[in-house]
Amino acid sequence: MPPETSSHATDRLDDDDYPAFTMGRAAEMIGATPGFLRAIGEARLITPLRSEGGHRRYSRYQLRIAARARELVDGGTPIDAACRIVILEDQLEEALRLNEELRLDEVPRKPRAGRGGTDS
Repeated sequence: MPPETSSHATDRLDDDDYPAFTMGRAAEMIGATPGFLRAIGEARLITPLRSEGGHRRYSRYQLRIAARARELVDGGTPIDAACRIVILEDQLEEALRLNEELRLDEVPRKPRAGRGGTDS
């Protein structure tokens, strides 16, 4: 099998969904403990992928979600409520993004003069 090309490896670095971080590194990056990551996994906020050896691996997207949950928990919100809030925030952001896409896709149609409209 040929070695990976550098462009393919670079593509993974730019991929927010690529599971690049181990549990220890992920916890360190967001200032949490591995136990916190397990807890939000049990609450179904994020589902880490597993390496061939069965170790949890996290993506940058998952780390952003986990960091937001940690902020809420640090502010006194119970972990289950924090997870629900983050899920709702994520759903709202996606709905707003889709709404904007649809709005931009609509091309206003102006009637042309002389084509069924009234000419002044």
